[in-house]
Amino acid sequence: MLSGMPRFQRIAVYGICRDAHGRVLLTRAASYLTVAGQWFLPGGGLAHGEDPVDGLVREFDEETGLTVRPGVLSGVLSDVTTLPDGVGLHTVRLIYQVAGWSGTIRPEAEGSTDDVRWVSEDERSGLTLMPYVTRALAEWG
Repeated sequence: MLSGMPRFQRIAVYGICRDAHGRVLLTRAASYLTVAGQWFLPGGGLAHGEDPVDGLVREFDEETGLTVRPGVLSGVLSDVTTLPDGVGLHTVRLIYQVAGWSGTIRPEAEGSTDDVRWVSEDERSGLTLMPYVTRALAEWG
């Protein structure tokens, strides 16, 4: 990180959601983001004072159109990165299992993600996954 540049911390919540075929649900970062085209687990940043379980339900609805029933907290991941503008970002990621879901997937309208899909383990190798996704799926997926 560049000396004197701002540093931020972000608390975020993500869910590992599988369909009846064992495929995992992933979302793709929109073209205007610095991580455009990379694939994430559905989820995102928590608002100040927001309960993580409520945040998970909200993020799934926004990004995928699904209504989810959160399961257990699988674990916590932490990563530090320097953004292209030199800002330091520390992200603490709460990873939950999704115990159940209803609805039909659809992409987020004018949001931070532009695609959502069920992805098999074989298909994941052809996608650019955010590093935390690979780690979360290896440890808890």
